[in-house]
Amino acid sequence: MKKILLIATGGTIASRQGENGLKPDISSGGLLDCVPEIHEYCEADSVQVYNIDSTNITPEHWIKLASVIKENYEKYDGFVVCHGTDTMAYTAAMLSYMIQHSPKPIVLTGSQQPIDEEDTDGRINLRDSFLYAASDESADVTIVFQGKIIAGTRAKKIRTKSYNAFESVDFPVLGRIRDGRIISYIKTPKAVAPEFYLNLNRKVGLLTLTPGMDGSILDAYFKLYDAVVMSGYGAGGIPEGEYYGFYEILEQWKGKGKTLAVTTQVQHEGSDMSVYQVGRGLKKRFDLLESYSMTYESIITKLMWALALEKDEAELKKLFYKNINYDQIG
Repeated sequence: MKKILLIATGGTIASRQGENGLKPDISSGGLLDCVPEIHEYCEADSVQVYNIDSTNITPEHWIKLASVIKENYEKYDGFVVCHGTDTMAYTAAMLSYMIQHSPKPIVLTGSQQPIDEEDTDGRINLRDSFLYAASDESADVTIVFQGKIIAGTRAKKIRTKSYNAFESVDFPVLGRIRDGRIISYIKTPKAVAPEFYLNLNRKVGLLTLTPGMDGSILDAYFKLYDAVVMSGYGAGGIPEGEYYGFYEILEQWKGKGKTLAVTTQVQHEGSDMSVYQVGRGLKKRFDLLESYSMTYESIITKLMWALALEKDEAELKKLFYKNINYDQIG
């Protein structure tokens, strides 16, 4: 029988109603007690890493989480991470970069309602996550939520209240879980051993463009961050001309060790800066990274991982475009 470690971090699934609203309160052991049926197909232990609302997540929390998995990796056959839904997609993406090619499954889950409420989705999600973590076919970092099995770099929370909260963006779900049965669509190849990375560069910022934005904000971003992700319009358009002055600001920061990545505010089908002048002109003039189909969550976390490893522009570009856990497609 497989041995699975539940790693509790807080979130709605572990919350109870307090004076100022829902607040994480249920322990890791309390979460396990809510799904006694999992003992039919695995042995389960639990550990409480922290107990926070996922809105409060920081890179330090990610390092702690990856470290706990590394410390326990040889003792268990898989891991289930209970996490708040608001930043679960960020954590799933980050763990995909911090723990690469894991032959053992690292499954993230949570819920839209606390696990001890009558109509909760928490018990089903937690049960399904243990079922998947105990499967012989499962591997790498995934999210299991509302019956969907989603690759860690492709997930996005698209609903704030509904149980069907997560979607796999521009990539099929890896499988589904129905009536206690796993239906696999895409089988992730199993590596021999995982690669752990426990260092991150936190200085990555996302700048979402709006019409009429003061262009000098880009200069302020480059003063604060080592990498700036600019979220443009449509296929990745960035405004030209004196009104915004983005080209002039980028010229000033050339050769100063800063990284620019361009993405789009449109959720589906990704960027293609070659289509319009407002994208092609920028890409021809400056040595930038284009995100294509990557999600915000995967772009930002991948840059935090890559910048901690590499300063050279050419090598950084290789890391950014390396396909990791299905983050680069098409």
